Formats: sequence, structure tokens, C-alpha cells
Amino acid sequence: MTDKVIENNQVTVMGEIIDDFSYSHEIFGEGFYMMDVKVQRLSESIDIIPVMVSERLLDVSASYKGLFICVNGQFRSYNRHEERKNRLVLSVFAREIEFVDEIEESVKSNQIFLDGYVCKEPIYRKTPLGREIADILLAVNRPYGKSDYIPCICWGRNARFAGNFKVGDRCNVWGRIQSREYMKKLSDESAERRVAFEVSVSKLEVL
Repeated sequence: MTDKVIENNQVTVMGEIIDDFSYSHEIFGEGFYMMDVKVQRLSESIDIIPVMVSERLLDVSASYKGLFICVNGQFRSYNRHEERKNRLVLSVFAREIEFVDEIEESVKSNQIFLDGYVCKEPIYRKTPLGREIADILLAVNRPYGKSDYIPCICWGRNARFAGNFKVGDRCNVWGRIQSREYMKKLSDESAERRVAFEVSVSKLEVL
């Protein structure tokens, strides 16, 4: 049962560890820690992807900064309460970690597959330059009755297709995790730089 559920959320990211571990939380005596992994895109840009690691998987008191790593796991979400409302926090939950000497350019260093349900009306729009975009929010089931809520962004033909999805539709998504900086307005005078994470969709189908 558990293995079958986990098949619906599969992530592989490969990149360079760029910071030391920071404590996240503890469940049943098991501590979980966060680190950031810098993943190169095919273009010159990069994505900074947060990875959650159990203290049973790695020695979290050691520094691995500058080392290259391959992480297999799931893309997970939880709601963090702040500023009188909930904020969706996303990270890669590591199940397997392997250190590698280098990452070859031909290797797919950032892959994700999701099998979930559309849980919000898709938002289809066009940029001023005419590029088509659609945002969908997928609910992906997890064991013990939990779900992860994963924002996905589609382009072009995929955007036109996704724009017609209905809440409750089950669909499969293939793509990569991307990080995107934006300015969050806090008041008329102040704003802060934040980072959003989403799945950039390369292929999708309705089941």
C-alpha cells in the first residue's frame, strides 16, 4: 500500500550543496533538517531547491557544503502559519542520498513525476508578449490520509490543455522543480524578496 502511494510522487534532483544543515522539526524522536541544493538548468540559470533530510540518513552535524549530491524522494508541502494566514511551504523530502564526483551535462539533474487531482480551478492567461501560461494546483495523496499540494505551471500547448481541466480531474504531470524569486508586498512602504517553488510542466495527461 505505502509503496504504491509513493509511486505517485517521484523526484530526482542532482546538484551542489550550498549551505549547512538547519533544524526543521522532530517526529517521534527523529530529527529533520533542511539544506539547499543548487541545480543547473539547461540554460545558464540555476534553481535553488530546499531538501529535507532525516538525521538517520546523514550525519547532520557535518558540513557537506560544495559537494555534489543526488537525491531521490518526494516533493512535499505543509502549511506554515504566518502573518495571520497560512503559507504553503514546499521542499524535496529525501528518501535516498548519494554523493557523486561530478554531474555530467547530459544527465537529467532535475526530474519530477506526479499523479494527483486538480484541487483548484486552473488559471489560464497570456503574457503581454502573447505567451500562454496556465497554473494548476495538484493534490497528491500521501499515506495515512495526508496530501501534498503542489503548484504546477504549464506553457504553450500544455497551458491550453490544462486551462480546460476541472476540479477533481486526475492527471499525471512530468517536469522539473523550479525556484522563482518575487517581491512580496508587506505594506505600502515595505516589501521583501521571497522565493516560490513550483513544477514546470513538460508533459501532462488526464487519466
